Order: sequence, then C-alpha cells, then structure tokens
Amino acid sequence: MAKQLNLLPTGQVITTALHTEMQRSYLEYAMSVIVGRALPDVRDGLKPVHRRILYAMHELGLTPDRPYRKCARVVGDVLGKYHPHGDQAVYDALVRLVQDFSSRYPLLAGHGNFGSVDNDPPAAMRYTETRLSPVSHEGMLAEIGAETVEFAGNFDNSQQEPTVLPAQLPFLLLNGCAGIAVGMATNIPPHNLGDVVEGLIALIDNPNLPDDKLFELIPGPDFPTGGEIIGDAGVREAYTTGKGSIILRGVAQVEEILQGRGSKRRTAIVVTELPYQVNKAGWIEKVAELVNQARLQGIADLRDESDREGMRVVIELKRDANPQEVLQHLYHQTALQINFGAILLALVDGQPRQLTLRQLLQEFLSFREQTLSRRYTHELEKAQSRRDLVEGLLVALSNLDEVIEILRNAPDGGTAKINLQNQLNLSEAQADAILSMPMRRLTGLEKQNLQTEFEELNQQITTLQILLNDRRELLKSLKKDFRSLKRKYSDARRTKLGVANPEPAKAQGRKSSEKDSNDDENSQIQEPQSQVVAEEVVLEFTHRGYVRRLGASSTKRSRSDNGTSDNDFITQTAATDTEKELLVLTSGGKVYPVKVGDIPPTTGRSARGTPLITLLTNTAQEAQEALVNRFFLPQDPEGTQIILVTKQGRIKRLALTELTSLTRRGITILKLKDDDELLLTQFTTKTQELVLASSGGRLLKFTANDEQLPIMGRTAMGLQALRLRNQEVMIGCVTLEAEEDVLLVTQLGYAKRLQVGSLRLGNRGDIGTQSFKFANKTDALAGMVLVIPGSEVAVGTNHQRVVRVPVEAVSNLGRDSVGQSILQLNRDEKIISVTNAG
Repeated sequence: MAKQLNLLPTGQVITTALHTEMQRSYLEYAMSVIVGRALPDVRDGLKPVHRRILYAMHELGLTPDRPYRKCARVVGDVLGKYHPHGDQAVYDALVRLVQDFSSRYPLLAGHGNFGSVDNDPPAAMRYTETRLSPVSHEGMLAEIGAETVEFAGNFDNSQQEPTVLPAQLPFLLLNGCAGIAVGMATNIPPHNLGDVVEGLIALIDNPNLPDDKLFELIPGPDFPTGGEIIGDAGVREAYTTGKGSIILRGVAQVEEILQGRGSKRRTAIVVTELPYQVNKAGWIEKVAELVNQARLQGIADLRDESDREGMRVVIELKRDANPQEVLQHLYHQTALQINFGAILLALVDGQPRQLTLRQLLQEFLSFREQTLSRRYTHELEKAQSRRDLVEGLLVALSNLDEVIEILRNAPDGGTAKINLQNQLNLSEAQADAILSMPMRRLTGLEKQNLQTEFEELNQQITTLQILLNDRRELLKSLKKDFRSLKRKYSDARRTKLGVANPEPAKAQGRKSSEKDSNDDENSQIQEPQSQVVAEEVVLEFTHRGYVRRLGASSTKRSRSDNGTSDNDFITQTAATDTEKELLVLTSGGKVYPVKVGDIPPTTGRSARGTPLITLLTNTAQEAQEALVNRFFLPQDPEGTQIILVTKQGRIKRLALTELTSLTRRGITILKLKDDDELLLTQFTTKTQELVLASSGGRLLKFTANDEQLPIMGRTAMGLQALRLRNQEVMIGCVTLEAEEDVLLVTQLGYAKRLQVGSLRLGNRGDIGTQSFKFANKTDALAGMVLVIPGSEVAVGTNHQRVVRVPVEAVSNLGRDSVGQSILQLNRDEKIISVTNAG
C-alpha cells in the first residue's frame, strides 16, 4: 500500500467551524454574482458583460460609419480579453443589445436575424453582423479616451478595461434592466429619452424640485413595444419608493372586417401592440387554448396578420358576442394585460441599493459632473502642454539668428539643447520641440499659423478654467450637452398613459386651480398699483378668421350689413374689456393667449378687421397652423372641460384649469402624431352626451363621463374616439343638452336633419352607427353641426364659395336616407366646411 503524502506539515492545520466557512464562502459567492454579473451600475446602467462588449467593439473600431463585422469576431475578442465565460452567454447579451423590441434605444446595430417578438431564436453568431449604434457611440463611448473614468486590469492582468463607461445619458432608465442576483433582483422599466432629459435639466435648475413636478416631466415608463399604462398609482409608487407594480395593457381596437370574398362584415378585435416582453406566438397559443377549453367565449377565429409594417393579430368574434366583454376576458385571462413589477435596484459605489427615481437621476448627475470635470481637466492639461510648446517655437522664430548660431556652434544635440534652455530661458520640452522642428516651419506663414494657434489655445484654456472653477458654468455646459443629445436621439413616446381612476386627476386639477386662484388673488392685490383702467369693448369674429374690436357703444350691425366681403360674415360677437385674454387654439394642439387690448381698434378704413393669426407669436405664424377655436375662460373654470378631437380620431377631455396663467409663447394641450392635427373642440360643463361623426357617415353617441372619457393632462395624446376605416377622418363633434337634432352635409351637397334620439348609446372607441346613405360612392360626409332653431348654416366649398342655408330648409329624415340636395355645385367643386352662421 502506497504511503500517504503529508501535504499539510504539523502546525499548518486550521480548525474552522463548518457553518462559519459556509457562511463566508456563500457571502463571497453572492457578492461576486451581485457585483460581477447580475446587477447594473447606476452610473452607466450596464452589467459587466455589456460594458465589455461595448468596449471591445470600440477597440475594434466598429463605429456607426464603419462596415458591420461578424458577431463571432466580437464575441471572440470579449472572451479572450475581458470576459472568460461561455461564448453563448456573451452572444445572448450582445443579441439583446441589438433587439429594438427589448431595448428602447438599442446600443448596437445589427445585420441579420436577431430574433423576434415571437421568441424566435437569433441566427448563429457566424451569420450575424454588428456594429455600434450612433447613440451608444456618442452617448456612451465618445469620452472614453479623455481620462474620464478609471481603468483596471482584466482577469489575467494583460489588458486594461474601464470600470465604468463615461455615459452621457442615464441608460439605466432609458433602456431599463432586468437581473436576478442572489437574494435580490432588479427590474427597471425603459423610459423616453426626451422625458428623462427634461427631468435631468429640471433637477439641475432646482435640486429641490417637488416630486409632482418631476413626475409631470417623467410621467411614466416608455416601453419599446408600446402598450398602455393603466392608472398612475403603480408608477408613482415605483418612483417614490423604488418598487411598485405597473399595470401594462396591450393596444386593441374593435373593427368591422370583411368576411371572406363576400360583402359580409364581422366584428373583430384587432391587437396592434402587446405588453413589454410578451411572446406574441405564445400569447396567441394561450388564447387558442382557452377557446378550445371553452374558458373564453365569443371567439370565432384567430389569426396573426403581422408583417414588416407592424403587429396585427385579428380575433374574429361570433355574431352574438359583445366585443367589450370579450376584450375584458382577454385582459384578465391572458397576457394582454400584465403587472410589470418595477424594482429600481442598482449598484451604487459597488453596493446594491434600491433607489427612487429622484435618487437615480441625482446619482447619474453626480457621476456626469465628475466625468465632465475629469474630461475638462484632461483637456486643460493637454492645451497647456501644447501652448508651452507653441510658445517655445514662437520664441525660437523670434530669435532665429541666435538659435541658428547656437546650433552651428554646438558639437552635439545635447549641448545644443542645454544652450537653448540657458540662453533663451526655455524648458526641456520646448528645447526638444525646437530641435525637432522641420525647416518649413521657419517660413512667415508657419509663424502666423503658430501665433493663431497660440491665441486659440489661450482662449481654450481660459474657457476650461472657467468651467472647472465655476460650478454654474459647468452645469450650463452639462445642460447644453443634454439638449444636444435630445435633439439628435429623442423620439415620440410609444407607451400611452391611460387613467383607470379619475380621482387623482381631479385632485390634481383642484390643486392647480387652487394655485391659479392664489395667483389671481395676488394679481388683484397688485391691481390698484398698476392704475390700468379696463375699457369695455365688443369683439366680432368672422368666418374667415378676422377679428374686429369695436367700442361698447357701437351700434349692433345686422347680418346683411356686416361690413365684410368675399363671402365673409360674422360668426360670433362677445362683450368684454381690454384687460381680458382671448385664448386661441390651433390645429397643432397649442393654445396662445391674446390680450384684448392688443387687438387694434376697428375703424371705417379697416372694416374687415384684423387677421387673428397675426396677433399670435412669430413661432405660431411660421408654423402655418389653422385656427380651430377661440374663447374666453369662464369666471369659474373649475367645473368646465374642453373636449379635443383630432383628424385621425383621437379624443381627450381637458380641464380648463390647465389653461390659466399662460405666457405669450402658449402651451401644448395635445400631443399629436406627425400626420394628425387638432380638428374639433367642444365644451362640457356636466355629464353630457357627445356625438362624433366620421367622413364615412358613421355617428357615435356616448356619455362624456369619467368612465368613458376621463379627464387627462396636457401631455397626453388622448384616447381612440371612433374607429376609423381607411381614408376616413373625423368631421364633426357636438355635445347635447337634451333630445336635439344634428344637421349632416356631404361633400357633394346633400344634407338632412337627424334626430339624435334615433342613435343607440354606445361606448367610446366603438365603430358607431351608419347614419347617411350616400347617393354617390365618391361622396363623403363634410360636416355635422347642432341644429339651432331659426338659425343658418354656412357651407364653404373648395372654390372659396360660402353659401348660407336656413336650417328649416333642410328636411328631418331617417338614418337610411340619402338626404336632399341643398347646393348646386360646379365641376370639381366640393363642400369642405359646415359651420353655424348664427
């Protein structure tokens, strides 16, 4: 039997309790996983593997202006230099950085198959190619060579790698992060770049910014796959405590679709957006499984019509199915609605901490200020070093004869260097620069260039010293960088902000109105000091957008003698005073205040009045937006709301308290898509019925209460009002006090009055009721107005013609009627507007 070796000499055995050794070893392992793998750093928002991928690609020169390189090459560099783990783990991390449905602002650009929302696997790394995206190249790596961050040795100390990247934007919030460590996890949702930058700038301007103001600037996450956030309670909890449950819902709408090749139509629910990280194929399979198990009723067919243009899952319903009821079952039984558990956990100084939104932003600002200081210090040292060399060269050129004499008489270079230092009072570096200067630098042009460079370096040094010595100037530079990045990379929000409980919005409105009332009280206190006497005036508004300012004693004009021409006429008259403000709404979703005293008085020579658009700011005039409405705020705006309807069928109810205390620049009250515009407005003072009309002749009636149409903030885009078909637009919106009639007019001159009571009461977002049968297939509804007994309607055409028609001349007909012809149109002439003429 072999003799056992004694590997531990006498006295080298250390007695340790098993539970103590297990505890120590487990804690070391846990901290290694927490710090080295699973959790992101609060400064650059990256885990070590992601940081190493980006830095390796930076070293390879894979910038956005260079060709794509194989992912296998990138993975090989990362494994060999910085991350000695499995190649598949590195490739999976790289793939996620490319996927635009996983990252809100992808840090890598990809060429090839990198997977899909159906959970399809990406192609092998030998097939796919990648390079840095512009936002990561500029916002994450641009300052890596300016000594802005610390470097440390890699796993075998053969390379240096950054401990953190000099991020110029808080990518931890922009792209979010998910990770499971030992005993803790993080799940940070993505956010919109524009919102986050505005929040950062606000915190720089006011570090004690109230949470409510910060949450107005950053109202909620913005997921790359869109969706809609229901309620704000979960968002506020996550932002204030670092942990909360956010209700996220996919976007679904009810449509009428053709069934087969025939003309039969069937109601269907069309899903165009799914919640973040929901597998579309898996979700469709789950819905089919529930239908087969009879746990989900009312569904006749299910198919995926998604393509390169976007997602579209069609759920055809049975004829007796209620679309809203089926939709609610989909929300409750499938992943069409999920709870996103937000946990704002990140590494701060190497330690895991659960942070609030404010703390996350402040930690990043502190890091960004530190990196800027290091960058400016590095640039200052380089500029000072270069200035010393240029100064030495200028000294040599100014004493050229003496320099030549020293060089001619010196036996070697060392002696010449010493003689130059002693006789011309130069430093060692300056003497070396003179000795290495080529002969072409002796020309007069080169001397002028050196003098210009010397002056520029002096100016640069002065600027850098100001930035380093004055924190306010440093913060100004920081804000300038933020705004520049926002202009380049910001985009519109994809995730809509819904409201489940309107009470918070009401409370917020009360706070706003209380603040406004306080401002009014202050202004009333200051009024006696201003010695301004308000003048009573009468304003007259015309159909073509002119306004007249008349004295209160002016005689009232008749309709026929209105002092206008070119088919213009008065549509509204208002008695007011010169201290009041007129609010003007434009098609771009903005409101501008116009002081009545700034409206020029109307005299006999200018009987036509002043174009209202010319009284707005230059920015508003340059935008060339149409005027949608103008009005004065009521004495008590608390109980009044304004309904806003866009051309593409979005609707929003906004409290008038949002429109108090405006500046001349105006405010945006409705966010619009690029191809959309504000088209219609209505006021409501209580729970009224609202009727919407589309160009296809469909009318939708519903109650404008908090359930159907909740009050929303100024930054919201609104909700879907009426489901529009292709080529359809909104053309009318009226509020009803009782059982009233509406007047419908088509583009080809047909009209009829319709009793609103004949319309069934629906829900917002429905397809509505077909209420006009067109005599010509090319015809479409041009306008809808409320019938005012004894009044007239003004019908305008694309040939600049306006005809006034008494409402009594139009017959009251049913929904299936084609109406009656009220206007003889010329060739190529169409009706484009219908308004009440008083």
